[in-house]
Amino acid sequence: MIEVSNLSKTYMTHERGHSLREITANLIRRPMKEVQAVKEISFSVGQGEMVAFLGPNGAGKSTTLKMLTGVLHPTSGEVKALGLTPWKQRSEYVKRIGAVFGQKSQLLWDIPPVDAFYMNKAIYGVPDRDYIRTLDRLTTLLEVGDVMRKPTRQLSLGERMKCEFIMAMLHGPELVFLDEPTIGLDVIAKENVRDFIRDMNRQGVTFILTTHDLDDVEMLAERVIVINQGEIVFDDGLNVLRGRLGEKKAVRVTTDIPLPDMPMPGVAMIKRIHESEAELEIDLEITPLKGFIRYFNETYGIRDMSIEPLPIEVVMKELYIGSAKLP
Repeated sequence: MIEVSNLSKTYMTHERGHSLREITANLIRRPMKEVQAVKEISFSVGQGEMVAFLGPNGAGKSTTLKMLTGVLHPTSGEVKALGLTPWKQRSEYVKRIGAVFGQKSQLLWDIPPVDAFYMNKAIYGVPDRDYIRTLDRLTTLLEVGDVMRKPTRQLSLGERMKCEFIMAMLHGPELVFLDEPTIGLDVIAKENVRDFIRDMNRQGVTFILTTHDLDDVEMLAERVIVINQGEIVFDDGLNVLRGRLGEKKAVRVTTDIPLPDMPMPGVAMIKRIHESEAELEIDLEITPLKGFIRYFNETYGIRDMSIEPLPIEVVMKELYIGSAKLP
């Protein structure tokens, strides 16, 4: 579905001075600075995959996605998506892809979504029979039959996002790019949108997801690609990502006696909720779980405790910090 080979993007930006002397000199000649946003990355995505493409701000993920959608031309390297080069065969390519951007609407503010859907039908040349069948299926799935006839400005954020998905999927795209698709949604709306994405994926649609909401990653993605400082630092399954930090667990514990900041070797404080309640990280290679429970009960008195896999937020933070330290 997607083949990326040695893809790079370099920008030239102006450097602005801070002192009066530097600012005056810049009026005559402004020095240029080269910024390498993406550094010869390579990866592939198979048909029907659900891939999370993650990275901290400024890591190069947005630049990469813009090249994959054909918005930007790379400095060097190659991309083949759906057998096409996105920035060279853009007209043919965009007919086969979809995009949902949580912070950028495709709908028109003053008209109902159903009118915008019909406009997209004309733009993409969708046959009447296919349009009606797809629209009926999507509106039933997302429960927006009545909503889509109201002006867009009258819709709640959750209702609008559902209509954004219909707008992106009406022409039957084979590949869909999702950028913060659940931003600002309540819990119920998020789950409805996630169910919709899973259903489309089961029907063979390939999704590339970029988000800062790591709940979306845990509930949707089968594979995670992490980019930092323009380079891919991880490309594998979510379980492998957790295992990268070793055998660790997250524990939420309430005790009879107040907890210190460093309760015992191999145990780190993630978050203090109360003087006798905290979220902890246990390194099981240093402190076995049985030893932790016995020591805590004898020393602090356990009133309540829950044990879970390490939160993905912690895993991602460690990965970003670790990759940033690499030469």
